[in-house]
Amino acid sequence: MIQKYLTYKAQRYASKWLVLAIDLFIVVVSFILSYLIRFNLTLSFEVNELFIQLPLVIVIALISFVIIGSYKGVVRHTGVRDVYNIFNAICLSSILLIFLIIGNRHFQVMDDFTIPLSIIIINSLISFVALTASRYIFKSIYQHITGGIRNTKNVLIYGAGESGILTYNTITNHSKSNAKVIGYIDNDNKKVGKSINGVQVYNKEILNEQFISKNDIAEIIFSIQNIDAKRLRSIVESLVDFPVRVKIVPPIEDWINGELKVSQIKNVQIEDLLDRAPIQIKNSKIAKELAGKTIIVTGGAGSIGSEIVRQICTYSYKSLVVIDQAESALYDLQQELKQNGFHNFLPIVSDIRDKNRLNVIFEEHRPDMVFHAAAYKHVPLMEYNSYEAIKINIAGTKTVADLAIVHDVDKFVFVSTDKAVNPTNVMGASKRIAEMYIGCMQQENKTKFITTRFGNVLGSNGSVIPLFRKQIEKGGPLTLTHKDITRYFMTIPEASQLVLEAGSMGEGGEIFIFDMGESVKIYDLAKNMIKLSGLKYPEDIDIKITGLRPGEKLYEELLANGENTLPTYHKKIKISKVRELDYAKVRSKIDELCITNMFFNGNTVKLMKEIVPEYVSNNSVLCELDENKDDIKHNAPNLKIVQS
Repeated sequence: MIQKYLTYKAQRYASKWLVLAIDLFIVVVSFILSYLIRFNLTLSFEVNELFIQLPLVIVIALISFVIIGSYKGVVRHTGVRDVYNIFNAICLSSILLIFLIIGNRHFQVMDDFTIPLSIIIINSLISFVALTASRYIFKSIYQHITGGIRNTKNVLIYGAGESGILTYNTITNHSKSNAKVIGYIDNDNKKVGKSINGVQVYNKEILNEQFISKNDIAEIIFSIQNIDAKRLRSIVESLVDFPVRVKIVPPIEDWINGELKVSQIKNVQIEDLLDRAPIQIKNSKIAKELAGKTIIVTGGAGSIGSEIVRQICTYSYKSLVVIDQAESALYDLQQELKQNGFHNFLPIVSDIRDKNRLNVIFEEHRPDMVFHAAAYKHVPLMEYNSYEAIKINIAGTKTVADLAIVHDVDKFVFVSTDKAVNPTNVMGASKRIAEMYIGCMQQENKTKFITTRFGNVLGSNGSVIPLFRKQIEKGGPLTLTHKDITRYFMTIPEASQLVLEAGSMGEGGEIFIFDMGESVKIYDLAKNMIKLSGLKYPEDIDIKITGLRPGEKLYEELLANGENTLPTYHKKIKISKVRELDYAKVRSKIDELCITNMFFNGNTVKLMKEIVPEYVSNNSVLCELDENKDDIKHNAPNLKIVQS
């Protein structure tokens, strides 16, 4: 048993001790060369003294190497850090040797023992060069041997700055990487034509089919930090037309312990191209608003709600109650927050339609702020499930808003959608009616009711990008409802920041909208996703046009007819000036809608259209409920109206 253990230890450490032995041998050879150089390549020195000095030089070098640990580096991964360790070890060895000689002169431990200072200096220089060179020689031999075994792929790095150089080092130092960097691409003419690490820097103008084919380039790795999304999109979109994979290096702050790993260099995702510069939130204002507060988030396990919870957790609040009816999603969020070191929150499985249960929660926790994100959001599903849309989006919002007033909540922030603007579907109309009820509650002059309105959220449950990604994995085709359809996009963190910002700046009664930039043509988005997957459109994957779904718009809007905006202190956030409402009449109609819906009595969709006059159905059998149905262009499927 002991013999097996010793054999295992020997095998485990053999390479390390072998490196140490080779290093000591190099030091011996360097010391002998030092004498030969010092005496003009002759033996005009006391050879006997040389052999007396060698054992001491070896011992001191051994001590220095062990202290610094220069022999522990894996030779095939030799880098700047290993060279630095060799330099430190040689310096320590020289210093110890000098102190030993000076000490011997004073205390006469060894008679007539000395080493000329010039020999020590020459030996240090030769040893450092020889040790460093040996590392790189062995590394080159290893790479040559393994390179012949593995199939290599040629790579271009787009960006010859610090990030590009670090990317090169990461790729070349990784033992399992089969990538060979054959060039950098950079826009800086001062760098073009020069070499970095023996690799030439090219101008972007050389990127063409001929150059890529001639050099058999398989990948282009985009490695530029602090670049705005618009320029990134422009550059990457110019690359996806080539028969290569386009990859991207993550931001430096996402590197593991400040070091880039090969595993972090990922294929460019469509989110990278749509991602926008994050909103510069006045965090001090939000921190002041949330400080010492008890907060409730409904729908807290959903796409937006969970991100709101994550961001709130970074502030100093009193307590946080997360409510959602989705048990599994709420559990996953709970585990994630705990793993990230957040424990001051309480997850509660509950339904916002259950007024008695919510009343108990409000009574027990006495919230200061409520962020209401719970809702049904899928347009086609809600179009023929109006009962559920009204019950959750309208009656559920009504329940939470009423309880906010009863329990003296200071602020109520409602998460709405751009589909509430001039709605063409049940879901959008239900959110618009919820906005209107929030406006009615503001007239009570108790709780401050605030609404946020934004477009599609990247990566949220049910959004188009995850759908396209699944269709690509299955080999296509990608299904698109219309070739000209466009949408606004924002990231989940952006949307959640907006909600928090609204909660801090709102004084009650505002509808905050966000400057979402340019709308995105979904057809172009689909083509780019195919190309970014390394496939060709339409040869590998085609796009199938299926026709607009019930209630779907070609273009989304952020402002309704008759609305305009007022600026805020944040240039990206504006306040919508909505038209004046007869709040008493609206509230009465909404109460009637909720009661009618509860008892399945009457046509609730028709009542929704009375409450929201601008609600005109599109591409749906519900179009027949519109007064001017003959003037409305639609292509309704042959379905019956279902009052669930």
